[in-house]
Amino acid sequence: MNFVEELRWRGMLHDMMPGTEELLAKEQVTAYIGFDPTADSLHIGHLCSVMILRHFQRCGHKPIALIGGATGMIGDPSGKSAERNLLTEETLRHNMEGMKKQLSKFLDFDSDAPNHAELVNNYDWMKDYSFLDFAREVGKHITVNYMMAKDSVKKRLNGEARDGLSFTEFTYQLLQGYDFLHLYETKGCKLQMGGSDQWGNITTGAELIRRTNGGEVYALTCPLITKADGGKFGKTESGNVWLDPRYTSPYKFYQFWLNVSDEDAKRYIKIFTALSKEEIEALTAEHEAAPHLRVLQKRLAKEVTVMVHSEDDYNAALEASNILFGGGTSEALKKLDEATLLSVFEGVPQFEVSRDALGAGVKAVDLLVEQAAVFSSKGEMRKLVQGGGVSLNKEKLAAFDRVITTEDLLDDKYLLVQRGKKNYYLIIAK
Repeated sequence: MNFVEELRWRGMLHDMMPGTEELLAKEQVTAYIGFDPTADSLHIGHLCSVMILRHFQRCGHKPIALIGGATGMIGDPSGKSAERNLLTEETLRHNMEGMKKQLSKFLDFDSDAPNHAELVNNYDWMKDYSFLDFAREVGKHITVNYMMAKDSVKKRLNGEARDGLSFTEFTYQLLQGYDFLHLYETKGCKLQMGGSDQWGNITTGAELIRRTNGGEVYALTCPLITKADGGKFGKTESGNVWLDPRYTSPYKFYQFWLNVSDEDAKRYIKIFTALSKEEIEALTAEHEAAPHLRVLQKRLAKEVTVMVHSEDDYNAALEASNILFGGGTSEALKKLDEATLLSVFEGVPQFEVSRDALGAGVKAVDLLVEQAAVFSSKGEMRKLVQGGGVSLNKEKLAAFDRVITTEDLLDDKYLLVQRGKKNYYLIIAK
């Protein structure tokens, strides 16, 4: 596999220094990408960079994932209009552990292969570096004129940010540049990769290496991922889509990919899966022949959910989707864990009822008219039940006066009522 060609056809190549492709063709190359440890989980905004490292390793090269423990204490001004909050060392260590666990699903850290992945933390080599030593040994090699010419700096100084640029953030490119120098000297790292907004920081590192020891290194960037309508990728109304199931359930994660537009699905399936060019072309042709079947979205959602979570999580998400949109069964509903159940029925009307009343037993008609206003009258409910239009926990309600008890609760807490085909109500026993 040719790494650059792989990125090119997938739409994952934005820019690279001359000579990069030739270097990759002649030797096993060590390259790194930096990740900001502002949370203990990656989100899908990081996924393009993670996939680049994965392709890099599959092409026989050695990937390094750098966690910015030191630089994370400052915050990268690139593409930002406000300064970051500073993190404590304890928080950074915790975040790093969470990120390594996730990266291990994509990269081989543990084998004895010569190109096994490594995880490094720039805090380890920056924590004992005094300001005076850094100013003498690093600062003297890069002029202020050179640093001021970077777009990330110019934008902040030209009034786009209300508060300008602090000295702390101004030094960020020097710190990132030093990371490249350190990895070049200690790990033989000759290539830094990242998003296109990182070009200025990466080239500062290359320049620092050239001026300090005459070394020649390279840079490669990927485009920043956007939606076809120009909107920001990876954000929903409730915020980031995280890789950690504590923050974004596998069901919600699956739904995010399932609901992307046709245009976005055609691009994303190249960027966020390891499917071959031939498979993707066949899927795209199948999709274009019958767009309403959403072949691309379904395959994209499956591939990414299995890769980030597991086959079991994907199957559970699929079953959960079927419950809401395709009917599903009572057995499938009972298998859902509480978090998934709440994710699936987020936004449906909810009613709280007395657990004690359910313990004693209550007629369905009294429960769904008087205690939870699913129906406006007993007559309305009786008519719909007789027509087979009411279900309780995905089973048809045969009699409107059937007694409901705590035995009927899902997860010992919930009742799912369905009125007609599309109207759901969640009753919570408290």
